[in-house]
Amino acid sequence: MQGEPVNEALETARREIDRIDADLVALIKKRLQVVAQIAEAKQVSGKPVLDATRERQLLTRVSGLAGAEFETMMRGVFSMLMDVSRSYQHKLSAELSPLVGRIQQAIERTPKLFPGRAVVSCQGTEGAYSQIACDKLFVLPEIMYSHSFEGVFQAVASGLCPYGVLPIENSLAGSVTQIYDLLRRYDVKIVRSARLQISHALLACPGTELGQVREIVSHEQALAQCAPYLATLKGVKLTACDNTATAARRVAESGRQDVAAIASKECADHYGLSVLASGVQGNDGNFTRFICLSSNLEIYPGANRSSMLMELPNKPGALYRVLVRFYALGINLVKLESRPIPGSTFSFMFYVEVDAPVYSPAFMQLIAELDQELDAFSYLGSYQEII
Repeated sequence: MQGEPVNEALETARREIDRIDADLVALIKKRLQVVAQIAEAKQVSGKPVLDATRERQLLTRVSGLAGAEFETMMRGVFSMLMDVSRSYQHKLSAELSPLVGRIQQAIERTPKLFPGRAVVSCQGTEGAYSQIACDKLFVLPEIMYSHSFEGVFQAVASGLCPYGVLPIENSLAGSVTQIYDLLRRYDVKIVRSARLQISHALLACPGTELGQVREIVSHEQALAQCAPYLATLKGVKLTACDNTATAARRVAESGRQDVAAIASKECADHYGLSVLASGVQGNDGNFTRFICLSSNLEIYPGANRSSMLMELPNKPGALYRVLVRFYALGINLVKLESRPIPGSTFSFMFYVEVDAPVYSPAFMQLIAELDQELDAFSYLGSYQEII
């Protein structure tokens, strides 16, 4: 309360803490100066920054010095101190990281303008949302359609198509998890992304009345996005297919009046269908993000978003000790998605997106740290997102 006398014992203890903190700061600075000497020696000898054996020995020694009461807390403090020390070593040697060098080379050799014309692989057929996203990314794309997401990856990885466009997440239905799995399997890079507002329509053959419809066909993501509207239709079977545009084409070719498709209004014009209902996604904030893939690492001007994959050991604190680096370097983590690794029990891959200019020293330092310290790390590219 205001006017209450200061607790002298508390203030005395706080002054003692301040003196101890001052001593700690001086000692930590002195330790980091020695760390710089270690970093220089490792560079000369070609040794990696991380020395796991040395760190285990240090933690064991610290535990013995701390005693039973403070052992757990002291291990946590010194684990963080070692993380800071390694981060400082990486800062001093980031320019020596091979991956950082490749990123810098890609920045220099990539053209200043994103290509307007290109051969692009998309999943689906004419009228698909991937085709609409492709038209948003490229001025005049020559589109080659694939039956599957993996077909797009294969076309890009093999060099058949310089670029590929695929959906990666939707604001209502969530992530397209198959894309994350394919990013792990194929050696491709993300060079641009686009956000597309999705407006679904219920399409049927001309002359069809809504009450006649007994089956609705669409991609599983579109069906999920329209779930509230579909719940109002009684006795209607929902059938998933490869693509919304494929569903529209199937309805048009069938000539039936008991089946309808959820797809874009563009599909109605393209396939000669009638619109039974518009905006059936039920939410104007329905957006899908699309990524543009290339087999080459291309980093165009304005790249302020980056994607990466990392696999972490299945032990306590493994994810925390990685994520704390993002905070320490002031890098904003905008997406973290975990996926199980096939054939590996309880091990997970993490898809990460960060909001940081590719040109910033902090980003380069982060990449150097993750690349050199994680057993499995893949940099997927830095790019600009078109809205």
